[in-house]
Amino acid sequence: MSKLNIDKPEYSNTDANAYAAIDLGTNNCRLLIAQPTPNGFDVVDGLSKTVRLGEGVAATNQLNPNAMGRTLNAIRSCAQKINNWNIKRIRCVATEACRRAKNGEEFLNRVVHETGLSFEIVTPNLEAHLTLNGCIPLFVPEKPKILLFDIGGGSTEIVWAEMTDPSTPHILGVLSFPMGVVTLAETYGVDLLESEKFNQICGGVAKILAPFDSQYKISEAIEAGHVQMVGTSGTVTTLGALTLGLERYERKRVDGLQMSFKIMHQQISEILSIDIDARRGIPCIGLERAGLMVMGCALLKAICTKWPVGELRIADRGIREGLLLEMIEKDRQNTAPLENPSSAIPITTTYIRR
Repeated sequence: MSKLNIDKPEYSNTDANAYAAIDLGTNNCRLLIAQPTPNGFDVVDGLSKTVRLGEGVAATNQLNPNAMGRTLNAIRSCAQKINNWNIKRIRCVATEACRRAKNGEEFLNRVVHETGLSFEIVTPNLEAHLTLNGCIPLFVPEKPKILLFDIGGGSTEIVWAEMTDPSTPHILGVLSFPMGVVTLAETYGVDLLESEKFNQICGGVAKILAPFDSQYKISEAIEAGHVQMVGTSGTVTTLGALTLGLERYERKRVDGLQMSFKIMHQQISEILSIDIDARRGIPCIGLERAGLMVMGCALLKAICTKWPVGELRIADRGIREGLLLEMIEKDRQNTAPLENPSSAIPITTTYIRR
């Protein structure tokens, strides 16, 4: 059993303090390790594993043994990586799968016992704040309103924010609803989807978005040309890679890519026209994501149809970057933890190796 060595660390990298952040989602477990710089941080190590922790949770409200076993193995791998660095602070968060599952807390207690890593189950609001904060480097000052979305495995978050100065976003509203690529795939299947069912999903999402749109007058701001849209999810990063014609995924080329709605809809149509075996054969989709792309496309199309901004900036970043920034800024200021992570300074992120 691999357990994080907190009391007597044996680090192989002792020349500088580092920070570690883990985002445990419904589908993936992701780790970033970073060292602070004057304007942000440099990412020096990381890990991303598909764990499908939320498998079956929508139907049973329970984490199943196989999913917990896969996730524990991934977290052990994270702990091993963390032990290779001189870690000053660690923060680990869990999102929708653990929020929804009745045995979520019980599982995380087991994680502490077996790996030494302590996870907190974050609220949708905090999840949205952290995601927004992690995406700050991608925002442009020319358009004061920000429409940010995160299509997850078990839920989708929408953040409506504004730039209060050239570098700091202020959240105006957050919408979180329990529909994600995993939960929808478990309901509708992973292969070809009839257009009627696809439109049914899109229509259901549109009804969820409508009150949020009315409350904050988002459509009016879009018509006025004041809105920039940023999307962070495996769905949009995969579509970005396909748009670039990449044989293998390259984060540095996809993160920050601006994609027109015209190109996005073309890519969605192509995904919907091929079966799961054909999707598996596309290098930037592969085995793990092939069964989730149709549902991700449904959620993405519903969001972009409701809010026709015209172009989308793709973000391969989010919660982990927000966690790292908050910890680093806390130490810089030597104060209590930030009450509102989105009020922190913007970050400059350099990915050295993953």
